Amino acid sequence: MSSAVAESARTFAANRAVGRVALTVAARAGATRRARLREDGPLRLRCPGPVAAELEAVIVNTAGGVAGGDRLMFEIAVGAGARLVVTTAAAEKIYRTLEPAATIGVRLDVGAGAALAWLPQETILFDRARLSRTIDVDLAEDASLLLAEAIVFGRSGMGEAVNECRLLDRWRLRRSGRLIHAEALRLDGAVAAKLDERAVAAGGIALATVLAVPGDEATAARVRALAGDMRGEVAVSAWNGFAVVRLCAADGALLRHDLIAVLAALRERPLPRLWLN
Repeated sequence: MSSAVAESARTFAANRAVGRVALTVAARAGATRRARLREDGPLRLRCPGPVAAELEAVIVNTAGGVAGGDRLMFEIAVGAGARLVVTTAAAEKIYRTLEPAATIGVRLDVGAGAALAWLPQETILFDRARLSRTIDVDLAEDASLLLAEAIVFGRSGMGEAVNECRLLDRWRLRRSGRLIHAEALRLDGAVAAKLDERAVAAGGIALATVLAVPGDEATAARVRALAGDMRGEVAVSAWNGFAVVRLCAADGALLRHDLIAVLAALRERPLPRLWLN
């Protein structure tokens, strides 16, 4: 590597965002409160609601989006008996890059008798974006989890289209240290053509997955009961003590409508206000 190329690489690396939020919450006197909070780089976390049994936390990325080479990490620990719902202030945007992928890591740890709802707003990929994401969840045997992640390929309302991009998405879910669910998604290259295929998304550009633990056939039935109101495709399966919901829609607005309905049915309590704005 020439000195000029090496210097350019060093300059690029020095201008990438490196952010981390690490939050630990604990149950105290019938309420969930922050026990520890660390914020690094452009990431911030705020708890706007009153003291309650369930604490609401909102993650803010002050950088306004994620560029190639950026590295973000989210670490959430919910202590025994605590209840926490986490969302984001806005949809996260993953911008076009010519070189390194953006990387996002999510680590969720939910203690005995605790409950976590991980409900970030959508992740929007721009044309030629590159994103590598990992989500690792560790649950106590009797912990509860509701996890939703949505990905939208371009903002169709603004005339944007994603012809090419790279998405690597790896999830691992463990209960009491035992791996109970693993999945990986890879979309690379001519993504628009792949999404057009009937076996992939049949032309849809907005996808979401919801995990509900515990989950059983009664959980799945609550989702299936929404079928007449869905504007995209929604399917649900329950096995091994948890339920998985898959959603696909023609655009982000239709996906959001369906996702709000599914989350409301599974939570059986109000969604964070930012989801309803």
